[in-house]
Amino acid sequence: MNSPASLAPDLESSSADALETLSAVYKASGDPLRLEILRVLRRETFGVLELCQLFDAKQSGMSHHLKVLSRAGLVESQREGNAIFYRRPLRHLPESADEQAADGIFRTLDLYPLSTDRQRRIAAIREQRSAQSQAFFARYAERFREQQELIADFGQYADPVEELIDARFGGARRKRAMEIGPGEGHFLPVLAERFEEVVGVDNSREMLALAAETAHHKGLMNVILRQGEAGAIASSGLQDSVGRFDLVVANMVLHHLPNPADLFPDVAALLAPEGRFIISDLSSHDQNWVRENCGDLWLGFGAAELTTWARAAGLTATEPAFIGLRNGFQIQIWDFSPARH
Repeated sequence: MNSPASLAPDLESSSADALETLSAVYKASGDPLRLEILRVLRRETFGVLELCQLFDAKQSGMSHHLKVLSRAGLVESQREGNAIFYRRPLRHLPESADEQAADGIFRTLDLYPLSTDRQRRIAAIREQRSAQSQAFFARYAERFREQQELIADFGQYADPVEELIDARFGGARRKRAMEIGPGEGHFLPVLAERFEEVVGVDNSREMLALAAETAHHKGLMNVILRQGEAGAIASSGLQDSVGRFDLVVANMVLHHLPNPADLFPDVAALLAPEGRFIISDLSSHDQNWVRENCGDLWLGFGAAELTTWARAAGLTATEPAFIGLRNGFQIQIWDFSPARH
């Protein structure tokens, strides 16, 4: 059995290492520009060039700051094909002393709103991403199904989502559902059969036109189609005019969005207290060809990303399902609901 005296050197060494790690965290955060970088990464993921655009900085200088922050564990990199993006670390609860210190820094920074100019620049980057996605759908709307099936047949994710909806609502007809990004509208009949009113929201005029054709052909009289983003719907007060949504569905949409993290608080604002938010989307992968062929902005998502974004929006998740597909892709299906306090 070790005596207290024999343990002392190990404890001293451990304490010294912890203090050195803490010192690196505080040194890395002791620069105004690096603090600003951490502020904009609150719920965003940016590449080096995008951060240079945000801060009028040279790439070499920005890369240096990101390297310092990364070494201190204040940011982590995320590869998207040939590009590297940066975000705050994804973790449920801070455990070590340096993680707790970083969490304290983040919480303090988040007390202060971004300047109007910084918000404008972030909005410009989102618009650039959105324009890239919309340009793809404007060119290839008629061929979207063909492109999408390079990854997965519609039924491979639509059927499990339909089964999940029936399991959650017990087959009872509910009032309102929303589908974000209905595409050609093939899932709208599933929702129209189970809900009194269905709202389809898409930022692509071309895809909405195809969804409208499907709704007309199927005789779906309880479907309303709107152009825009979920956030615009939430801020418009639509959910308060006739009641919130019992269900919001996003099938294979998240990887097309300029800032996927934003969808979670937007949906949380739309959901009824007993509502559900069901997502089917790609797991993380490294197949960069989908950017050109399928209009993807992001190469899938890890479970930690989705659950972190959901938790920050006040949503909790049940156990996800994973489906293996052709060409090495995997689809994940998640069921979120408002947290109970």
